[in-house]
Amino acid sequence: MVGIYFSGTGNSRYAAELFCKEYDEATKAFSLEDDNITRVVKNEEMLVFACPVQYSTVPKILRDFIIENKELWESNKVFVIATMGLFSGDGAGILGRLLQKYGAEILGGLHLKMPDSIGDEKVLKRPLEKNKELVKKAEQKINKSVQLLKSGKPTQEGIGVLYRMAGIFGQRLYFRHKTKNYSNKLRVDEDKCIGCGKCEKLCPMNNIKIVDKKVPKRTAIQETVIDAVRSYNEVVEIAGKSTVRTVYVLPKFTIPDDKLLMVELYEKNGGRHQSIRVENADIVNAKEIDELKMK
Repeated sequence: MVGIYFSGTGNSRYAAELFCKEYDEATKAFSLEDDNITRVVKNEEMLVFACPVQYSTVPKILRDFIIENKELWESNKVFVIATMGLFSGDGAGILGRLLQKYGAEILGGLHLKMPDSIGDEKVLKRPLEKNKELVKKAEQKINKSVQLLKSGKPTQEGIGVLYRMAGIFGQRLYFRHKTKNYSNKLRVDEDKCIGCGKCEKLCPMNNIKIVDKKVPKRTAIQETVIDAVRSYNEVVEIAGKSTVRTVYVLPKFTIPDDKLLMVELYEKNGGRHQSIRVENADIVNAKEIDELKMK
């Protein structure tokens, strides 16, 4: 068995990893964005699939992935985990039916109420202690569900006609009206943002990055670009299974305590992007290099 998750803020990731660990210490969970995810699925017969319920349906990113790789799900046995802020009639069922359409066998489903990650509904605003209680209860449900799965009697939350009716009339009709004027523009309360970088690290689409320890949208970044004044051993292509050392020399500058230097590397026609965050303390603690060997 192997776990697969799509997780925007970490709830579904936590659920998938814990479920797999409780099932078998050797069982691992992989992100949908993992470069090797298709290869992992091909080699497994049983899957645990975890994702959040977004507006009473499957996230578009996840739906697109399943459809684009529809040949992967043939004959797979799948247990579905759906995480949510309050309630979902058939959160697990929606994902289950989509996978079933492409040949998967749905073993069961589990609904987990987790700390809210949207925050535009007052009813979902909870203090830290309440959120800790939610996580603890979710952990207990996961443990119980794993034992039932092992005994051949998996939980069926979100699966079946009654759950589907609850999802349609209890949520989807409401959300169809509520979300018609929603915007995709990211808004951040700068007075509350502490610049910890968690949102940047967890964002599955790499749409957020920290600049001056604030959180603007990638398409509206205010920053100062620093060009290298000299480079050593600069290359445009790196062969597979090889390493290259390149040095870029930047003009002398200082990094104030409330700012940082961001170095980003993008793979052309690929998705293996890297970013390096350098703060003032990193420069102060840096060691002087007496000799630099270049390959």
